[in-house]
Amino acid sequence: MIIEAKGVLSRATAGSTRSALTFPAVTRLASGDLIATLRAGTTKDATDERIEIHRAGPSGIDWKGPIAELATPTLGGKAGSLKICYLTETAPGHLLAAAMWVDRTSYPGAPLFNPDTDGCLPMAILLSRSSDEGQTWTEWQQVTLPKSLGPPSLTAPILVLPDATWVMSIETNKAYEDAGKWDQRAVFLSSRDKGATWSSPVTAAHDPSGKVFNWDLRCGVLEDGRIASFAWSYDTEAGQYRDIHRRIFDPRDGKFPAPDPLGFADQPGRPAVLPSGQIVLPYVDRFDNEQICVRLAENAESDFHSVCVLHQQPTPDKKGDAGNDLLTQMSRWSYGLPWAESLADGSVLIVWYAGSPDLMDIHWARITLPKHGLG
Repeated sequence: MIIEAKGVLSRATAGSTRSALTFPAVTRLASGDLIATLRAGTTKDATDERIEIHRAGPSGIDWKGPIAELATPTLGGKAGSLKICYLTETAPGHLLAAAMWVDRTSYPGAPLFNPDTDGCLPMAILLSRSSDEGQTWTEWQQVTLPKSLGPPSLTAPILVLPDATWVMSIETNKAYEDAGKWDQRAVFLSSRDKGATWSSPVTAAHDPSGKVFNWDLRCGVLEDGRIASFAWSYDTEAGQYRDIHRRIFDPRDGKFPAPDPLGFADQPGRPAVLPSGQIVLPYVDRFDNEQICVRLAENAESDFHSVCVLHQQPTPDKKGDAGNDLLTQMSRWSYGLPWAESLADGSVLIVWYAGSPDLMDIHWARITLPKHGLG
C-alpha cells in the first residue's frame, strides 16, 4: 500500500466551540462524491458538542465545510448533545443518519463515564433521513431499545444487506450509578421495514466469562451478504488490550462464530470492503507505538499484512496504562478512531482525528492498493 496524498479535512479553531474535532466518518455516494460527518465541541466531551457535515468530490482531497450542522434535539424535556453520527446511502441520493445522543440534563456537568462506577450517561439512538444527498433532513426519530442494553453506544452505520434488511450494531453500557459488574457485549438488531420497527437484539460479540470486553465493534458488509466485524478486545483480568478480534457473521444461519484474533492490537477503525473482496482495516496502535496504522487482507478470512503507518503522534498522550482508570482515559486521548471508505477509482480514503488535548483536527489520507497480491 502507498500513501498517495495526505491533508486536513477540517482544522480546529483554538479557544472556540470547534477546538475539538473528533469522530469523523465518510460515506461515498452513488454519484461518487463524498460526504463526511464529524463531531465538534469545546472539548472532547462537551455539552456543546454537535455534528457537522462536510463534502468533497470523488478524489477526497477537496473538502468543503462545514456546509451544515445537524439539529441537536431535546428528548423527554431533557437537553443533550450529539456525540457521533454515521451516514448510510440507502438508495441513490437517499441518506440515513444514525446518531448517538447523550443526556446532559440528568447529571449536570458530569463526564460521559462515571469514574467511580464505569457507568455511562443516559443515551439514545436517533435516525433521520435525507432525500437530497444531505442538504435537508427529517426530524429525528428515536429508536426504541430494550432497557436491558443500558445506555446504547452506536458502533457502526446502519448496515444494508443484499436482501434490503437493515442491521444496527449496539454496544451495551451500565447505567451511570450502577456499581455492579458490567456484562459487556455487542448486539445486532435488524429491521425489515426501513427502520420503522426493530428486532430483539442478538449477541454479536460477548465473552460469557466476563473476562474479555468487546468494544467498538466496527462492521462492513461483504458482497455475499455476510457481515465482517472487528472488535477492540480488552482483558479485564490482565488489564491489557489483546489482539483485534474478527468475526464473520452470516445472517442466513444466524450463528455467530468464535472470535479470530488477528495477531495485532489494539483499537480497530471502520473497515473498507472493496469490490475485489479485499479488506482495508485502519486501527490505533496506542499503547505500543502511538500510531494510527492500516493493514490489508486479500479477503475477509485471510491474514492482514502490508502495514502502513498513517499517523505518528508527536507528543504522547498522558494515558497511564491500559488497566488504570480506563474509561476516563479515553476522554483525554487526542488522536484516534480512523475510518476507511473505498473510492470510485479503487483507492481508499482514511480519516481520523489528531492533535493535542486542547486542539484536535480531522486528517485524511488516500491509499493506493497493489494491483496484484499484497504490497
